[in-house]
Parts: sequence; C-alpha cells; structure tokens
Amino acid sequence: MRLVLVRHGETRLNREGRVQGQSREGLTPLGRAQAQGAVRFVRPYAPTALYTSPLPRALETAQILAQALGLDPIPLPPLAEMDLGEADGLTVAELQQRYPAFIDAWRRDPSRAVPPGGESLQQVQERAWGAVEDLLRRHPTETVAAVSHTFTILTLLTAALGLPLEAFRRFRLDPGGVVVLSQGREGQWVLEALNLRDPAHAGDP
Repeated sequence: MRLVLVRHGETRLNREGRVQGQSREGLTPLGRAQAQGAVRFVRPYAPTALYTSPLPRALETAQILAQALGLDPIPLPPLAEMDLGEADGLTVAELQQRYPAFIDAWRRDPSRAVPPGGESLQQVQERAWGAVEDLLRRHPTETVAAVSHTFTILTLLTAALGLPLEAFRRFRLDPGGVVVLSQGREGQWVLEALNLRDPAHAGDP
C-alpha cells in the first residue's frame, strides 16, 4: 500500500499562533488555497480511496481534494488530531503560564505528557496506527489518501520509520503539506516524500 497523507490547510488558530487540538475551526481563505495546492501533489499518485479526520478543517480540506480526484471522502475518527483538552486554543505563552507542569513534562518526554483533560502523543499514535493497519488490510495493493493533522501524521511517520516517538520534532509539516509512505514486499515502510506543498500558498513559516 502507498499512503498519501495530507495535513489540512490553515485555520484561524494556526494564523494566531495558538495550539489546536480537536477544536471545530474551519479553513481560512489561505487554508482553502493550500488545500487546493495539495491537489497537484496528490493527483499523480492516483489514490483509489480518500479518508479523512472528521474534524471540520480536515473535512473541508478533504472535500476540496475529493472534488479534484473524483472520490468521496470517508470519515475515519482515529485520524483526528491530538486531544489537547483545556490547552486547546491557547498560545504557547498562555500554556506556560497556566500549565507549567504539563510544559515541563512535554519538554522532558512528549510521548507521555498529557495536557489537562486531553491525551498523550502515545495514545494518538496507537489509535492512528491502528487505523493505518486497518487501511492496509482493506487496500493492500492500492494507493490511499488521508487528510489528518500535524501531531497525528508525525506520530504515524515515526511509527512507520521505526523511530522513537520523540523524533517527531525532527520533521516539519506545513499546512497543506503532503507526506508519502509506501510499504514494500518485505513489509518495511519507506518515506517517499515529506512536506510537499505549493510555495505560492505557504503562508508564514
């Protein structure tokens, strides 16, 4: 199976520099342009199925891709972003002020740090990787596209490459960015592409 992962386009919270978990934000005009820009990188892989996180920003991105690819987006809840609980929507400065213990734990071991009322990266990886294994059973020889989120995609990337979960910090994935993974006959995952995106709609770094 080849797995083409797409990060949703920009939202208001992204633009304001706020952390974003399972909030119900939609795309900004730039975010919609970024989703449209992702089409040029996804289309050549000719996916036969399109799955998406059910969160609005991912669904909106998936609908833009679906229209271009002639596919119906299929919601897949395990692809949702990390649940940040009470931290959702805060700036980094607000996080440090309100939840210093969480920030300290995140710096020491981000895989197990749990925001108040939320979940850990380890939990995100477990549910998301379970979804990938299910997709592999459904589409063993096909190319599948999936729209998801920063933390969710990066946890999948570390799992596929056999890296420690903390290694997610070594990768960058911009809004509308595309990651391509494929599994060979030996069952080993290969990273084919990372953070493909249209520079005309890159937005702020």
